[in-house]
Amino acid sequence: MGVSGCGKSAVGIALAKALDVPFVEGDQYHSPENVAKMASGTPLTDSDRVHWLAQLQGQIRAAVESGQGIVLSCSALKRRYRDLLRQADPRLRFAHLAGSKELIAERMAARKGHYMPLSLLDSQLAALEPLQDDEAGLQLDIRFPVPRLVDEIVTR
Repeated sequence: MGVSGCGKSAVGIALAKALDVPFVEGDQYHSPENVAKMASGTPLTDSDRVHWLAQLQGQIRAAVESGQGIVLSCSALKRRYRDLLRQADPRLRFAHLAGSKELIAERMAARKGHYMPLSLLDSQLAALEPLQDDEAGLQLDIRFPVPRLVDEIVTR
């Protein structure tokens, strides 16, 4: 979990490989309307995210029902979004990839072909509700390389 540009996909792909489970890219489940809205520089609202979160919840539920693990990249910026995802599996754990606005902005500016503009970073940071003490998960510093972050997730 984390704001756009924090490395969710890179860490998720590497973690899924380390755990030998499927990786699900949450961005692929956004509707074309939501993608267009973000691409135009307009932040999504809670109501814009309802269908998207339901689809991700379904991916988690399907993994649970099949007895298979899953790594899912998803911003999960707000506690209520994470609560919705946890309804599919109460054992769900989150890895919050956190870093400075400057570092994330630098990474976003370097990306090629992604629909999320740098102009939405402030709205994402404003919406972000870090993991609370009663939520299963950990916070990681994105200044560290992906293999180190993966090792920390697996270890903890």
